Amino acid sequence: MMRRDARIFVAGHRGLVGSAIVRRLRDAGYASLILRTHGELDLTRQADVARFFEEERPEYVFLAAAKVGGIHANSAYPADFIRDNLLIQTNVIDSAYHSGTRKLLFLGSSCIYPREAPQPIPEDALLTGPLEKTNECYAVAKIAGIKHCQALRRQYGFDAISVMPTNLYGPGDNYHPENSHVIPGLIRRFHEAKTSGDAEVAVWGSGTPLREFLHVDDLADALVFLMEEYSGEAIVNIGSGSELTIRELAELIGRVVGFKGAIRFERPEMDGTPRKFLDSRRLRAMGWSPKWPLEEGLAEAYASFREREAGE
Repeated sequence: MMRRDARIFVAGHRGLVGSAIVRRLRDAGYASLILRTHGELDLTRQADVARFFEEERPEYVFLAAAKVGGIHANSAYPADFIRDNLLIQTNVIDSAYHSGTRKLLFLGSSCIYPREAPQPIPEDALLTGPLEKTNECYAVAKIAGIKHCQALRRQYGFDAISVMPTNLYGPGDNYHPENSHVIPGLIRRFHEAKTSGDAEVAVWGSGTPLREFLHVDDLADALVFLMEEYSGEAIVNIGSGSELTIRELAELIGRVVGFKGAIRFERPEMDGTPRKFLDSRRLRAMGWSPKWPLEEGLAEAYASFREREAGE
């Protein structure tokens, strides 16, 4: 268990996951949080990261900082995704070990698994087949981070754990019209269509791929639980335990937003992996389970989006 006064560094605290981790830690009574914006600490700069760790000496590190984006962004900027993510995670993991950090949690991604992985996807499916091409560079960087953590544990006994969340959504998400993930992208698209009185909304893909979604506050709860309770080389999947098609998701978001028009699917080449459903039995066996129903979480996410739009 972490002491309530332990020095905890949340890397990427302004992002979707990082901000949820900060909320969860503060709710649990952890008071000594170390937070830095990108302007204060550029995690791609090795010397700056090493100096920060030597000065601050965090005891625990949640590595939630990453360059992230949807299918379009991953396809359009593969060099940026592999470079920035390799730099960020290598600098933080290496500096954490060398500065005496007691424990580090590395946040991976379900895209590390093969495109044709067995479903639900078990943790041991890693590196058993080819990756999905649309986000291959991001996935390769994340796999390197997992192996870095495992190698430090094997060689030096460094307590670094790696977790693989499913697709996430919630307050603090990225609603960029081109570079967002599917849920925030659809929320924006349906909201704008409703506001403009459009007769239909175009959605990329065929609508047939199956996806699993987890509210980011459920993820943050699982991450703090694992930081407190788990220590091992094996990676841990974090999923909601339910899935639906992209067509069903689009229809659900349309209802939540209040859009009354038609939904048209186009560009089936943007489908990505046909199905991605995590086997989360390892985490469930430890005693953790999610709390947010999808429709309730989407309504909360839409309310958060509208509040942000009103404030801009």
